[in-house]
Amino acid sequence: MVTTTPLIKTTPHAHRMSYRIGRGEQGVLTFEPYKSSPLPLWRFRTAAVARRGAADLWARFERFGRDDEADFVGMDMARKFLQMGMTRAKRYANHAGGRKYRKGKGAAELPRTTDESQMSPDQREKAAASLVFWEAWERCRAHEGYQRRKAEFLAEQKEWEKQQAKS
Repeated sequence: MVTTTPLIKTTPHAHRMSYRIGRGEQGVLTFEPYKSSPLPLWRFRTAAVARRGAADLWARFERFGRDDEADFVGMDMARKFLQMGMTRAKRYANHAGGRKYRKGKGAAELPRTTDESQMSPDQREKAAASLVFWEAWERCRAHEGYQRRKAEFLAEQKEWEKQQAKS
């Protein structure tokens, strides 16, 4: 069951201030409780499943962005799950079976399938799923409320870290 309680109300302030936006989807599978809430929504097996998952993650993103429940960390985690849906589905589209590297030490990258005519039906399905997530991810990145809350969060985090250094 997916929680509907705003996480900002149940997550200690110090824990939220320890959140790092990071590059890409870094930290998406490690920052609790924000990981467990959207994780069941993240699916990309087919384009239809990806449409449902992306729509659910977008709704979660918007819910975290509501002014009465505004929680930037939740918004950013939803954005990261959308980005991860895009990148994981793309990996399965580019590499049959989703395996990017050969097994073993110093493993080399396996060949990529970039020509759509050489893709299996499953790989084409994963490419379509990746596109679904990409479109939702782009909406997140362009979202004015997200950009504003990101700047506010970074300023608050910087001030909080200054206060912690003084004490």
